[in-house]
Amino acid sequence: MSILLLSGSPSTPSRSGRLLHEIGRRLNALGKQTVSIHVRDLPPQALMHADFSDPELQAAQQLIKQADAVVVATPIYKAAYSGLLKTFLDILPQEGLAEKIVLPLAVGGGQSHMLALDYGLRPILQSLGAQQVLNSIYATEAQVVWNEASGLQIASEIEGRVQQGVESLIDSLQCKAAKRAKRQAEKDAEVRTLALFEA
Repeated sequence: MSILLLSGSPSTPSRSGRLLHEIGRRLNALGKQTVSIHVRDLPPQALMHADFSDPELQAAQQLIKQADAVVVATPIYKAAYSGLLKTFLDILPQEGLAEKIVLPLAVGGGQSHMLALDYGLRPILQSLGAQQVLNSIYATEAQVVWNEASGLQIASEIEGRVQQGVESLIDSLQCKAAKRAKRQAEKDAEVRTLALFEA
């Protein structure tokens, strides 16, 4: 089962991008396969004009289609998720996140923007058909600090949310896999029953 890491930050490096990378690292350490899309690296002209014939946009959409889960990260600007991420989500098909488990995360300037994920981004993810949108992870810039010597420093209260988010994502994926296996087993049983009647 693959997990897509989707970065909606227009800058690099960024706090949201580093937090996303950390979650990816933890998922990899637990044996989960991840792939990444950095929206800022996609052709801006094709993005702005929704050029669906562009091969890079097609490749990005294919990665989303193949993923079982998506971890989407964004900075918060003026109490909203990034315009770059909005532009990318706008070019996805109406059910572009169908059957996906989604973990949203964001980094903003202060606690006053904490609800931007739940009131802004979550409805968009649900409208794209996401099977399940997990509890959001929001951190302020002061809670996610980069140190050249020791790397990413995550405040203890955010550390707990990050760990819980990773665990919830894995639990949801395991549940999804079990349901998929059950459906397949039931389908196989029906085929065998029909074969017996036809014999």
